Amino acid sequence: MRIPLELAVAELTELVSVLDIIEAPAVLLSPDYRVLAANRAYGSVFGFVSGGATRRCYEVSHRYRRPCDEAGESCPLKRCAQTGEPQRDLHLHHTPRGEEHVDVELFPVRGDDGIRYFVEVLHRAVVASAHPRATGLVGRAPAFNRVLELLQRVAPSSAAVLLLGESGTGKELVARAIHETSARSQGPFVPVDCSGLAETLFESELFGHERGAFTGAQSQKNGLVDAARGGTLFLDEIGEVPMSQQVKLLRLLETGTFRRVGGVEPHKADFRLVCATHRDLYAMVEEGSFRKDLYYRIQAFPIELPALRDRLEDLPLLAESLLQRVEGKPGLRLSETALRCLRSHDFPGNVRELRNILERAALLCDGDTILPEHLPAECGGEGNRALEPGALPAELIPLEEMERRYLRWSAARFPGDKRALAQVLGVSERTLFRKLRGIREGD
Repeated sequence: MRIPLELAVAELTELVSVLDIIEAPAVLLSPDYRVLAANRAYGSVFGFVSGGATRRCYEVSHRYRRPCDEAGESCPLKRCAQTGEPQRDLHLHHTPRGEEHVDVELFPVRGDDGIRYFVEVLHRAVVASAHPRATGLVGRAPAFNRVLELLQRVAPSSAAVLLLGESGTGKELVARAIHETSARSQGPFVPVDCSGLAETLFESELFGHERGAFTGAQSQKNGLVDAARGGTLFLDEIGEVPMSQQVKLLRLLETGTFRRVGGVEPHKADFRLVCATHRDLYAMVEEGSFRKDLYYRIQAFPIELPALRDRLEDLPLLAESLLQRVEGKPGLRLSETALRCLRSHDFPGNVRELRNILERAALLCDGDTILPEHLPAECGGEGNRALEPGALPAELIPLEEMERRYLRWSAARFPGDKRALAQVLGVSERTLFRKLRGIREGD
């Protein structure tokens, strides 16, 4: 059934006027992918579409010559046309600032004869970058984009999030990104390393204590739950919480209240919960070392973070970003041969290990280019030369800073196994926990 020309023009004019009511950038698309109109917000954020209705969305956004699904990506328009339902995807779009992560929402516009148009609403995922930068999340690999898409969906809600994955994959960075894109972004972000809290101190650290609650409690002290009021409480290494304390944590989450150690008055908690672990919590539930009720309370929205070996296409981007964060070495870069050496490494310590390798290489590099001889032997470099006098840094650095860097590197070699690391270093677990905690607090 053909629509009379006058009716089609009137309908299109009305839809174009509706676009400008939408605050976010939005475009009107035809079923054959043509960009029929864009609102003012789209023009200010992404630039105006030249060429009028002769250009298709995949040409404008991706610079493809064919639809996204034919180029190996997911196409929300095609899925919307097939299902008749709104669709949402995370894509990399070309913008005046270069490629950017964009959260795409697509809605069908129906007429008497079915779907006539589509409205595409776009939101920049500013929490992550597809280009090197000194802070925050960076990446463009499909595995990274899947994490970012889930992050964009869950962040605006109040759902508890459980971050899973190997040690060193950036769980705290993702937790911070969830906080920064949530309604609580103006509140505090309070990270808690559960593996560094002794069983006897867990309750007082988390809930605080009243004056006289125990020997040495000279005054009332607020706990970390109080510190997170109005913000986000991030419980890192949740799998390390002792069974005796899990029930107290469960009560906090179920009732939304807590009592300080030595107190009787209940206090109302107000925080968004994000947890993280490198351990298999479900297996721990099966073996009886983690409470089943607590497990189901914290894993409302699980997100699996990829290992670095599963996103190796991000290695150059990550390396450049990490080098921007090295103090006192502006403009430092990797040579192509050094990058090839890194590509051959499997990175059991993930991004944390990469950071430590680059920090070590920066100390050994006297110029502005990191070469293979500045890399450790396990990366295909010539790491033993670092012990030769001629390979030492030109300037001395404080011993304390050298220890911090060595501990970071060592921890990356023993991801999740602090007991084994303590044995290798010849120190007690308590001493190791204290030193690692000092590093995290100083970062």
